[in-house]
Amino acid sequence: MSPSSHSESAAPTSGCPDYDLWNQGYGVIQHSPATCARARAMAEELVTEGRQPDTAAVFRKLCALDRLTSAGLWLVAHMTYTRRVDISGQPLMAEDFKSHPEGHTGGALNMVPAYAAYLALNNLTGQTRSWLMGQGHCVAAIDALNVLTGNLHPEQQARYLGPEGLSRLASDFYSYCQRPDGGMEAPLGSHVNPHTAGGIIEGGYLGFAELQYAHMPLPGESLVAFLSDGAAEEQRGSDWIPRWWRAEDCGMVMPIMIANGRRIEQRTELGTQAGLERFEEHLSGRGFAPVRFDGRDPAAFVCVLYEMEKTLAENGRQAARGEQPYPVQVPYGIAETTKGFGFYGAGRNAAHNLPLPGSPRVDARARKLFQTHADQLWVAPDELAGSVRQLNQHHDQQRPLERDHALAMRNPSEPVIPEIPRVSGHCSPMQAVDDFFTALVTANPDLRARVGNPDELASNRLNGVLAQLKHRVNDPECDQESVQGRIITALNEEAVVSACLANKAGLNLVASYEAFCVKMLGAIRQELIFARHQKEVGRPARWLGFPIIATSHTWENGKNEQSHQDTTFCEALLAEMNDVSRVVFPADYNSALAALPGIYQGRGTLTCMVVPKRERPCLFNEKEAQALAHNGALVVDEDTSSGDPLLLIANGAYQLSELMRACDRLRETGTPFRLIYLQEPARFRQPRDTCEATVCLSEFERERLFPARLHRRVALTHMRPEVFRGHLHRLFPEPRQSRVLGYINRGGTLNEAGMLFANRCSWAHALTACANVMERPPGEWLSSTELAAVEGQGNPSVITGNRT
Repeated sequence: MSPSSHSESAAPTSGCPDYDLWNQGYGVIQHSPATCARARAMAEELVTEGRQPDTAAVFRKLCALDRLTSAGLWLVAHMTYTRRVDISGQPLMAEDFKSHPEGHTGGALNMVPAYAAYLALNNLTGQTRSWLMGQGHCVAAIDALNVLTGNLHPEQQARYLGPEGLSRLASDFYSYCQRPDGGMEAPLGSHVNPHTAGGIIEGGYLGFAELQYAHMPLPGESLVAFLSDGAAEEQRGSDWIPRWWRAEDCGMVMPIMIANGRRIEQRTELGTQAGLERFEEHLSGRGFAPVRFDGRDPAAFVCVLYEMEKTLAENGRQAARGEQPYPVQVPYGIAETTKGFGFYGAGRNAAHNLPLPGSPRVDARARKLFQTHADQLWVAPDELAGSVRQLNQHHDQQRPLERDHALAMRNPSEPVIPEIPRVSGHCSPMQAVDDFFTALVTANPDLRARVGNPDELASNRLNGVLAQLKHRVNDPECDQESVQGRIITALNEEAVVSACLANKAGLNLVASYEAFCVKMLGAIRQELIFARHQKEVGRPARWLGFPIIATSHTWENGKNEQSHQDTTFCEALLAEMNDVSRVVFPADYNSALAALPGIYQGRGTLTCMVVPKRERPCLFNEKEAQALAHNGALVVDEDTSSGDPLLLIANGAYQLSELMRACDRLRETGTPFRLIYLQEPARFRQPRDTCEATVCLSEFERERLFPARLHRRVALTHMRPEVFRGHLHRLFPEPRQSRVLGYINRGGTLNEAGMLFANRCSWAHALTACANVMERPPGEWLSSTELAAVEGQGNPSVITGNRT
């Protein structure tokens, strides 16, 4: 794959030995005529802007960049294959190599010139930009260069700086060693993680960085986004970035696709010249301004990033002044390279993982190949130290280390929480979300607002949000649309949730039909895992929590067939660690309203709220709603006048209504009962570690609500019954004396009552379950016609009230 070239002359800058030295290249790094022309133009601009004293200083730094890049390539190869590093460059012995080498070597090698160039650009301009990398498996490049430049968190600094530091780094990489508690022993991983200095996204799930980067920086900030050609080829939501970018509320973004032309085991379409040309046309037609350059040369990265940032800034200024309409063209860099450039096997399938033909520990030929190619990359220690000094001038430039870039240090101010009056009567619980979020945005104008909307905001009862914040569009057609709208609307759940996951400096809200929230799970889970790991290493995320609202949910969406009836989303998030992943089921307006302040005051936490959109009776007063928000459960009703009661547990708004109706029958026959509404189930689980234990209720608090002496228990849940029982097994100490009713994958074109009946979750089915655990005939509470209906022998309408 040959990089595109420019027609500019590459004649050396007159009388500049530093340029001449750089122009010679270094090791495997060579500079094309196009790159030389770009570098000369950039050097002159940096001097004109007062960022560098003269062009010679620029080329001295570019010389240092070549050497840092070469050393980074050398170290990445060692991280894959060796247990020991010899900084003097002497040949290694067989025992110095790993028994089982591992690494995503080719992609990491391609990322070395890219990340090294990012570091150099920051030095040349005196500005620490943010970065992210969509292809997180290339982390060896980041860790290698961070160690070489000293850009480290304390735990890596203590372990990897010093005489044996590089050997320890190589040995730790894919070592699989564990601490006594089972966690990873080394502060190093196969993907970007919280030990990675400056890392903000794991990048383990390709495609999400492409969806998020435009929504990340604030005005005045800059972000370099390193992206995968495989993800760019397959993830179409990334094409919409120009639709969302606005100079008024977005910082500079510089997307760089690493076009190495290969997936794991096949060539991508972008690995062909025709494929790249088609991709350029595709980008141009969607608001990008693509620029191809030599992805093997770190200086080419520096020059193109510098040009991209200046171009986007000027485009944004013109749009803000009204001199051109949105969308403005967003520059998009395409770094043309070869998979695994710089080492043996470049361009072959094997370059993805282990490029050598055998293991150097047992294969003499592989060992010789390793040494031959490593020799071409080795940089003498004194020369490398001088290069690092040239590029490490953070103190003199009074700027933060790259580990502390703006996006990595997000810590927005505590939001002002608005006071919203409670209501009585009947009201949609979604109205509480609408009332609260509009007031929250008004009370916090300095916190950038984003709403993720995959489909029908008005249908989901968020009319106030729509009127206040408006759909973001390029050409408004009505008063619900605006060029500066803060609602990101696209029929792509991954794209809209990513807009909010990326907006870590502000206030966010996502709302979707429950069944379609499942499409968001990959993006959400990646965020939750990263936040949990940040907490575990002692640097917890500080972004403001927000809800992902699952509404138009399973029990009230029967009219739309079973495709719209799915409880998977809340079940999946219930399985995540609930100190970062909350799942809440408010039953009415007041309980929804009471839950929201804690959700937005939380840090580094996402909350799934399963909220009915239809009008529901307001069952809880202010005090009760606050108790639900605080404890996660509440005694709704009880009759204990004649002995130990039957314990009834409702989870979900419609489920609560059904059990309340069942309680009426129990009361009529003098059957003692206690009805509990379980709003936040995970608070009552068996904690899986100490972090989760901090948000679970104590044994005393659980006993107060669910006394151990009450063995007979019946639960009615919004979810699948097996999931509910499994997560909350502590609430069912006597399995033979408990029953859990819930969604059993039955549905169709039905109303709420029909859905409940089809899934054996009606009030009558609940009474049958009560009879079962009490070993009493259900006829004590059900008439013969009702019992026949429950047993599948009669007319369901006597239970549902549905009559033709």
